Amino acid sequence: MKTIFPAFIAFVLSAGISSSLLADDASASLQSAFKARCVKCHGKGGKVKGKVNLLELKSGNDLLARPALLQKLVTVLKDREMPPKKEPALPEAERKHMVARLQAMLRKTLKTRAFLPTPMRRMNRFQYNNAVVDLLELDRQIFRLNERLMRRREDYFKPETRKMPGQVRVSSRPLSKDIDNQRPEGFRGVASFPQDQRAEHGFDNRADHLTLSPLLMESFLKLSQTITESPDLNAKECRSWGWLFSPAEKKADPGTAAANEIRSRLRKLLRRAFRRVPEPATVERFAKFSEAQLSTGATLEQAMRTVVGAILGMPDFLYFYELPDKGDSDNKDRGRQRINDFELASRLALFFWSSIPDDTLLDLAEAGKLSDPKILSTQIDRMLNDRRTGRFCDNFPSQWLQLDRLITSVPDHDKFPYFYLVDGYRTSMHMISEPLLLFETVYIEDRSIMDLLDPGFTWENNMLRANYAGNSKAGHDVVTQLFRRIPLNDPRRGGVITCAAVMTMTATPTRTQPITRGAWVNAVIFNDPPEPPPADVPPLPEASKEDLEKLTIRERLAAHRDREDCAGCHNKIDPLGFALENYGPTGVWREKYENGREVDVSGVLFNQHKFKTLVEFKQLLLKEKHRFIRGFISHLLSYSLGRGLGPADSPTLDELTSRALAGQDQLRVVLKGIAMSEPFLHKNTRLELLPGKKEKTGK
Repeated sequence: MKTIFPAFIAFVLSAGISSSLLADDASASLQSAFKARCVKCHGKGGKVKGKVNLLELKSGNDLLARPALLQKLVTVLKDREMPPKKEPALPEAERKHMVARLQAMLRKTLKTRAFLPTPMRRMNRFQYNNAVVDLLELDRQIFRLNERLMRRREDYFKPETRKMPGQVRVSSRPLSKDIDNQRPEGFRGVASFPQDQRAEHGFDNRADHLTLSPLLMESFLKLSQTITESPDLNAKECRSWGWLFSPAEKKADPGTAAANEIRSRLRKLLRRAFRRVPEPATVERFAKFSEAQLSTGATLEQAMRTVVGAILGMPDFLYFYELPDKGDSDNKDRGRQRINDFELASRLALFFWSSIPDDTLLDLAEAGKLSDPKILSTQIDRMLNDRRTGRFCDNFPSQWLQLDRLITSVPDHDKFPYFYLVDGYRTSMHMISEPLLLFETVYIEDRSIMDLLDPGFTWENNMLRANYAGNSKAGHDVVTQLFRRIPLNDPRRGGVITCAAVMTMTATPTRTQPITRGAWVNAVIFNDPPEPPPADVPPLPEASKEDLEKLTIRERLAAHRDREDCAGCHNKIDPLGFALENYGPTGVWREKYENGREVDVSGVLFNQHKFKTLVEFKQLLLKEKHRFIRGFISHLLSYSLGRGLGPADSPTLDELTSRALAGQDQLRVVLKGIAMSEPFLHKNTRLELLPGKKEKTGK
């Protein structure tokens, strides 16, 4: 679809973005140009193509007030999406001049622009589990987590070593039966609440998606009780037992000693649970409650179990929130207000550990030292070496790559019998581990993020190797899978784009879907998801016998690209999807279709780079690596903040991308850069800027 207005581009090209455009007295000439060239499609008579009404732009300052629109202008010019093909081409020198001018305008307007606000956010299910585990120092999960698509069957995740072993054992619970001879996952009697779903083009930690219905609130309250009542919460399973639940030592004055002991335990517990120093009145309220329990004959263990159950169901535990600093009445500064040290500790813990801060972070926050750049840098390094970052590797890459889509992929049994294993198991169990192990390797060994696209190695087991070969003779390594790290000499293999998992989940049971694959590449690799198709565009029907005998998929899809309102998006996503047509519906390489026609993967990438083969396509992606780097960093930044990104985040993305292009592209370096960036260290507490009230972008 068309996402920007060609008439306005034509005006920009003719006007040359002169300095008069930025002045207030340019209003008359601007209106005249719009009237002559643009408003026929963008404002006149209520006609607004691309959702852009140029009659609303009265001056150059109106354009400066719309940075998202400026960003789009820069993008379509750089990618040669505009002027459209039917208009005269823009000379390269003039194009570069235009881009430089628009970027200067964009930088000017973004210097002090407010960050998007992050509202109060509830813990999602994954974070809740981890928070309870860390709060009570448990040795296992409190309930089963299907969010973890791959399970480590060996303790190989050791980021402090910076070295992955040559082989690992993993499993894939969502696609298999329970693992035999393994300790049950979850405490007895504890039932989890429903899994939180990914936001569209986002993650499951998005604050504006984590609502709390009355039914879910009731589930939380029941859950907190069942955790503390579970027989698995005991001295053997709980490393906090000694200071939290065990009887107090007998003292000469037992009454005073018991009261002091209770308050000491509560202060430590509440600081961890609420991620800040608890108010004395709060400690006292819980202490009185505990003493009331003891007065009725309850033991100290029973009283503390009751208190923990109450805390786990409280909003102060369930919600992360950031408020204006006390005494701050200057509302205009709240769009870029520095977070305090406790808020910083919580952001770090959520980002790297999907959990609550540990005592080290809280101690530094209480002392007001955590935000010191040197101390913050040291703490980030400590956290990145901590094995709790395994949760980041459990959570981020599977959502980034949208691998949950693979769970419902069911290739046709008759066409692809090798895909189905003994007892109904599917090869997708093994496919899902390949990109996740690659991501873990890049993280643990702190490799370049470009290794995610072109690593020179991969992880493989017998069944996955058999799938790539298109045969079923793979043995019976079904449930617990032994993966080995192998070097790659074939440029057709390796990286997250061309792995079997992605190729399978972007296909139907019987055929490939170039449009779906192209949309996946655009959204995941470049973080530029296409607009939804028009409602009146029918899906591509399954091919008739005559079509299968005569046409290629490219020929069958030609009708979609002929529609004027579809052409804009198809020009972007079709080359990305057709470039992958050599990979069949299960990722098996093919040179021809079933009807004997040659597979044609040729295209033009970013409206400027021609390619004829998959290898040439991958080489162009590496040549244009700044696009992947910026897209990947923007995914990470959105994940770290728990919100979508806005124009004010662009300078940080540009800075981190420039650093990566200059050689600082190791994954941990990128993660550290995000955790020390302006958006991460600032908050927006302006209540009038709520999510949903988004600036018009021109899309």
